Amino acid sequence: MRETSARLLRLLSLLQMRREWSGADLADRLEVTPRTIRRDVDKLRDLGYPVDATRGVAGGYRLGAGAELPPLLLDDEEAVAVAIGLRTATSGAVEGIEESSVRALAKLEQVLPRHLRRRVGALQSHTVALPVYANAVDHELLSTIAAAARDCERLRFSYCRHDGSSARRLVEPCRLVHAGRRWYLVAWDVERDDWRTFRVDRIEGPPTLDRRFERRDPPAEDVAAYVEQNVVRARGRVEARVLLHTPLEQAARQVPQLMASLSAVDERTCMLSTGSEWYGGLTVHIASMGCDFEVLDPPEFAAEVERLAGAFTRAAGAAGRPKRSRHGARGREESQP
Repeated sequence: MRETSARLLRLLSLLQMRREWSGADLADRLEVTPRTIRRDVDKLRDLGYPVDATRGVAGGYRLGAGAELPPLLLDDEEAVAVAIGLRTATSGAVEGIEESSVRALAKLEQVLPRHLRRRVGALQSHTVALPVYANAVDHELLSTIAAAARDCERLRFSYCRHDGSSARRLVEPCRLVHAGRRWYLVAWDVERDDWRTFRVDRIEGPPTLDRRFERRDPPAEDVAAYVEQNVVRARGRVEARVLLHTPLEQAARQVPQLMASLSAVDERTCMLSTGSEWYGGLTVHIASMGCDFEVLDPPEFAAEVERLAGAFTRAAGAAGRPKRSRHGARGREESQP
């Protein structure tokens, strides 16, 4: 009986691990006959697990969706990952899931083995979250947008623009992109006949569903990179391009997300593109990366780099010169006794 129960747990774990299994594969993994697999599947069904089966050469078993959520079987690393995710969700940028996350985390911690509870508890007691200053996004709004994109339904909503004014938009939602504390919607703007990127926290009130649309190809193969480029370009009225003499991986560790876009030129150099209205701050940030760089454009940015380079050189030279006394004489060394 104990052996059968252990095998059922292993079978359930396999079904939760992959979308579909053939009976032969399950039998090989559990070292039993296909007939035993069929009996064990029937036992799982009696316990409330909706296991679907299809016959034929391409047939197999899969764990289906039931009316209620069945118990999940997690290994140690999966359990810790879920606990960390729930803990993070309690202070994240999605509004309305904090209480649910706390309840789910309490249930999980109650059944965790002692050694896993210690790992999760250590992380909780020695971690402090910085406050989230970005506007939180309602989880129901995210669900509405995702469902509309899935079902090819247009959305109407009021959108608060950067200058504070509002405008009505009719869009065909394509993708949601999550970047740190921000959520972005990539959608086809019907009235402007072009792709647009919207900050979800600027959507005012619940959107309304409109008629269905024919699905389009996304504006780029890498939608996340597309959003990054659009957000970076929107940061300023002019775009600056700099060639960094450092590998892309190294530069990515020093450039904050959505401040600039990076692309590899070769193994030793990469291109940084960013929108900016204050070249002084951009110059200081790039210089502080500690690598050689070349300003490609615009000329105004190159001129600012040259001006600040002269100012820094003069400041460093002044720091190395001996200071004069109040009477104008240079400082003298103390005489020897």
